[in-house]
Amino acid sequence: MPTLQAFLSTSWLLYPAVIVLALCIGSFLNVVILRLPKMMEQDWRCQCEEFLKLPEKQRKKSEKINLSYPNSTCPKCGHEIKPWENIPVISYLLLRGKCSSCKTSISARYPFIEAATAILSVFTVYLLGATLEGLWALLLVWALIALTVIDFDTQLLPDSITLPLLWLGLILNYFGILTDFTSAFWGAIFGYLSLWSVYWLFKLVTGKEGMGHGDFKLLGALGAWLGWQLLPAVILLSSVVGAVIGLSLIAFKGHGREVPIPFGPYLAIAGLLALWFGPEIQALWFSYLRG
Repeated sequence: MPTLQAFLSTSWLLYPAVIVLALCIGSFLNVVILRLPKMMEQDWRCQCEEFLKLPEKQRKKSEKINLSYPNSTCPKCGHEIKPWENIPVISYLLLRGKCSSCKTSISARYPFIEAATAILSVFTVYLLGATLEGLWALLLVWALIALTVIDFDTQLLPDSITLPLLWLGLILNYFGILTDFTSAFWGAIFGYLSLWSVYWLFKLVTGKEGMGHGDFKLLGALGAWLGWQLLPAVILLSSVVGAVIGLSLIAFKGHGREVPIPFGPYLAIAGLLALWFGPEIQALWFSYLRG
């Protein structure tokens, strides 16, 4: 029987397996992206009702949801999605982007996220190799995809993703998977405190909140995974990407300047670049510091 090492070193077996796995993960991420903010909203409302001690009859009744219940349905007609209608990308193409029952158009975002997850996963394994580093890095890639879309939709970065991501980065790097533990430890601290400081400085000067608390935790998580050495590059890259996209939205999409733009997606993009090209970025950064 072929060993695991032989499987990992055989590209024509490895990459199709990564694609299939990543497509399935992308399908799951669609569920997380759609349901997690709703779950958070339900939890917050229940906490508020408990705090206000509202009588039971005054509390809002709504169906409890989680990542596995209820089954996925068409939002238009309520048709329950069958397993053969939920095959990543393929089902969308076979159904021609429409519900099999009411023929309502299905958002192209679902197959796009599935395909993007597969592409980014293959790219990660290709760059980092079929090693423990490359395989564990897939978890970071998948988490960043979910956080990017959730923040873009709702301007929320859920603690249920960012905090486990931070702790997992510290645990992995205790064993030196992506960097040494000292770099990861200080990366988590400096990552969180850097944006925390910017937040409070901006608030003291303007009286407004310039970013959400989730941004601190996400940068702290990136620091825990990548080490403190890459944090300046992550912050710089995210600021450049954010400025370019923000100005483009204002110039070409009529996006109002007063409308807040989530910073999480730009941190995620910068984090991916640092994950893929960390040594090159680090070499450029230190060569710049030396003058």
